[in-house]
Amino acid sequence: MIKYLGSKRTLLPAIVTAVQHVGGGHVLDLFSGTARVGHALKAAGLRVTANDHNAYASTLARCYVETDADEIVGVERLIAELNALPGRAGYFTETFCERSRFFTPHNGARIDAIRERIATLGLPPAWHAVALVALMEAADRVDSTTGVQMAYLKQWAPRALRDLELRVPAVLPKAAAGKGHALQQDAVDAAATACDVLYLDPPYNQHKYLGNYHIWESLVRWDKPEVYGVACKRVDVRTRGSVFNSRPRIVDALRTVIARTPARAIVLSFSDEGYVTREQIVELLEARGPVAVHTHDYKRYVGAQIGIHNPAGEKVGTVGRLRNEEYLFVVGSTR
Repeated sequence: MIKYLGSKRTLLPAIVTAVQHVGGGHVLDLFSGTARVGHALKAAGLRVTANDHNAYASTLARCYVETDADEIVGVERLIAELNALPGRAGYFTETFCERSRFFTPHNGARIDAIRERIATLGLPPAWHAVALVALMEAADRVDSTTGVQMAYLKQWAPRALRDLELRVPAVLPKAAAGKGHALQQDAVDAAATACDVLYLDPPYNQHKYLGNYHIWESLVRWDKPEVYGVACKRVDVRTRGSVFNSRPRIVDALRTVIARTPARAIVLSFSDEGYVTREQIVELLEARGPVAVHTHDYKRYVGAQIGIHNPAGEKVGTVGRLRNEEYLFVVGSTR
């Protein structure tokens, strides 16, 4: 799956165990991001509804949560066809390889050609999602960043010099508990969705995922928007906000979500670097019952390990703390 700030890769076993401990069944992943958690819950046999308001994240959820393996039999031929297309430079190359340098022009031209081809095929929804995710993940493997799209490296990353190659995403069979579903809604609205367990992984601070991964949003939407700045961000990064990225508003937003959900149990993950303290989260969740808190110590993301760099790739800051604590809050009795 794509490189992602706040990825729960190392926390997955604990999350799956916590959800199973409170009875599992139908799980709503309200901030699904890469769909890594939803994919793991589906693999564990649970029925998953994954929600995210960004188009790229919703597409990842349609691929990894909503789509089942029997719906894409033969998709390997489509991926092979897309891999065989010659490059043809267009919007993507001009924006992300010439005006900026997230990708080499060679790979950018191939991304342009493949994305234009996908747009003309009229694929069924499952196949469309799988094709887009295959392209997104292929592009992620040859980018020249430290993992976020706020800036690119001054010198090409070694992986950026490799040729773009699409692979078939690891789509799972239908879960034993039932077919999954993908939503693209505001989290406060989606919180009312029927489910047994609500899993929450809200943004921790002011950094918008849309700003960090604006290239994927443009690649999926293929709306070829106007851009601004050295990083060529979509202009709507300036206006598409979330209450969960606001220090004054996030606590009330979480309170609303917790009050709205019909779930009988809640599992919530959060970082000690976030706007909301451990004590505040416990207080919010106690309205639903006794709260158990599990603490996990981890290395911070790679950008924190190497220090702060400006858009030209020059180091302008010093390395701060190298580790952080991830909290896993669980509320709700076992079935």
